Amino acid sequence: MSSGLQKVGFSLAALVLGAGLTVSSALAAGKAQTFTGQVSDSMCGAKHAMPGSPAECTRACVGKGSKYALVSGDKVYTLETSDKAALDQLDKLAGDQAKVTGTANGDTIAVTSVAPGK
Repeated sequence: MSSGLQKVGFSLAALVLGAGLTVSSALAAGKAQTFTGQVSDSMCGAKHAMPGSPAECTRACVGKGSKYALVSGDKVYTLETSDKAALDQLDKLAGDQAKVTGTANGDTIAVTSVAPGK
């Protein structure tokens, strides 16, 4: 009988722990963070296919409908924004290092600001 009670207790503890982790992950996902990396585009990511500089390739791909992206280490984040100032700054920093502040959701960052990186 106590074995059945232990199983119920263990299951309940696992359920509570899992719910707590889910809530903390959801809260962390909604918090603005700053990411540093190279401004690229979502089609090319870290490896530009067009001849010329990474900046020229990024601008050409964005001009053809690709979204800006941030390459940070092995990770490529698609950048989402309709803010004209942020888009202008991304265009200026194409191919260069940037600090992007925003809310990450998987591989996408909802951008709130963009600044030159180091």
